[in-house]
Amino acid sequence: MGYDNPGGPEVFRPEELPVPEPGPNQVLIEVSHAGVNRPDVIQRQGFYPPPPGASPIPGLEIAGKVVAVGEGVAPEMLNRRVCALVSGGGYAEYCLAHAAHCLTVPRHLDMAEAAAIPETLFTVWHNVFERGFAADGESLLVHGGTSGIGTMAIQLAKAFEMAVVTTAGSEEKCSAARELGADLAINYKTQDFVEEVKKFTGGKGVDVVLDMVSGDYVQRNLDCLAEDGRHVTIAVLGGLKAEINMAKLMSKRQMMTGSTLRPRSDEFKALLADEIYNHAWPLIEDRTIGPVMDKIFPLAEVAAAHSRMEGGDHIGKIVLKVREPE
Repeated sequence: MGYDNPGGPEVFRPEELPVPEPGPNQVLIEVSHAGVNRPDVIQRQGFYPPPPGASPIPGLEIAGKVVAVGEGVAPEMLNRRVCALVSGGGYAEYCLAHAAHCLTVPRHLDMAEAAAIPETLFTVWHNVFERGFAADGESLLVHGGTSGIGTMAIQLAKAFEMAVVTTAGSEEKCSAARELGADLAINYKTQDFVEEVKKFTGGKGVDVVLDMVSGDYVQRNLDCLAEDGRHVTIAVLGGLKAEINMAKLMSKRQMMTGSTLRPRSDEFKALLADEIYNHAWPLIEDRTIGPVMDKIFPLAEVAAAHSRMEGGDHIGKIVLKVREPE
């Protein structure tokens, strides 16, 4: 599914393209399902162009069967059920992926669930544990606790015995976050999350903030971040710019960082996939963590899927069904 010009969900239209051929270190995946993510929406709106060399078709995570392999790829990958992080092209019947960015789907997962994992797991692992230096027994504040990122962050942090605080915009969503394991879920529409975090931590503040809002949330995040705490920004849904009190930041020795995953090199993503395979994938395999599924739409109803994401009522992952799995 593609579009001619940026716009609302209605701009999507089907298009026929040749089936791509895998190049060196690539595999061709017959796509069963594709995850829908906020960057797909922002790309469709015209604000997030794909990086050089990436497919203009949206879709950053897929699940399906490997049907062809390129030079340098082990032939044993043929016919393997995989999910993969891709830089674009997921909303299609066939998609190319770097072989090292693929993870074998455990038997207990169906392909819709598998397609809901890569983008959130790669993002949370890198930003909470690698950039945020989160450690067992520390505390995490994650905004948007019932988003795809939020639901994965709650589960992964709890798996490493962290205390988790999250925000959400309704009592229903707060309840869902608590059911996932959040120690405290704050309704940001009726409560001041800064004060609630301070009360929960006895005035200390949390050790790590995973922020998708930015804008005027940044100083508020820092106000409830502990000494030597780490603030990690992964999206700017609330605004591109923030005004912060640098004196406070220095006095508490706080660190600020951020990242975007899509434009990073294949080599970086391969290293990240290896880290995930060794440290997080066993938690998927033994069902300690897993995707929270909101709704599955046929690929032909991609506009409805995007409308649901933009409406903000979803809890967990929205997924597109491209074909019936075997």
